[in-house]
Amino acid sequence: MAVDQEKIREHIRGILEAIGEDPDREGLRETPDRVARMYNEIFEGIQYSNDEIAEMFNKTFDAPINNDMVVVKDIEIFSYCEHHMALMYDMKVSVAYIPRDRVIGLSKIARIADMVGKRLQLQEKIGTDIAYIMEKATLSPDVAVIITGKHSCMTARGIKNTPAVTLTTTFRGAFADDMDLQERVLRLIDLRVSREDI
Repeated sequence: MAVDQEKIREHIRGILEAIGEDPDREGLRETPDRVARMYNEIFEGIQYSNDEIAEMFNKTFDAPINNDMVVVKDIEIFSYCEHHMALMYDMKVSVAYIPRDRVIGLSKIARIADMVGKRLQLQEKIGTDIAYIMEKATLSPDVAVIITGKHSCMTARGIKNTPAVTLTTTFRGAFADDMDLQERVLRLIDLRVSREDI
């Protein structure tokens, strides 16, 4: 379903009034329209299911013989926490998979991560959504997704702990079963984790 920009404009005006602002003053006069257009962009991913995103970005190619792990790291995304609608920022996504018969275009991995972020989300859910889409798009069950990020619901409100970084891991297939493989992918993305910490 497309974003209802008219309804967003109406409600943003109401929020401005509710916090004691004058939505008709010069600096705010066009704010409801700006926010409506922004929401149309930053929440684009809500319009698509995971299966539809997999279909959008499933361009693959014949895999080379003797496939090894493919890793794309430090994909920068942002998202919004579904609890406070607060920004999740400085987010870096690393995706690894072991190709079977097909490999996916590298830019498609970044596009998948970007689209999944464009929803009201939890960081944990971003990882599971990306892993699911990668499995569907590559036809490989062996997928790992590692995400680090800061959450303004922690850094700008409440506890206000600005240095706090959240790390989440999602391991599927061989990555879930093989501790050596987990340790290898974490080292490849420069997370210096010892076997005892995993």
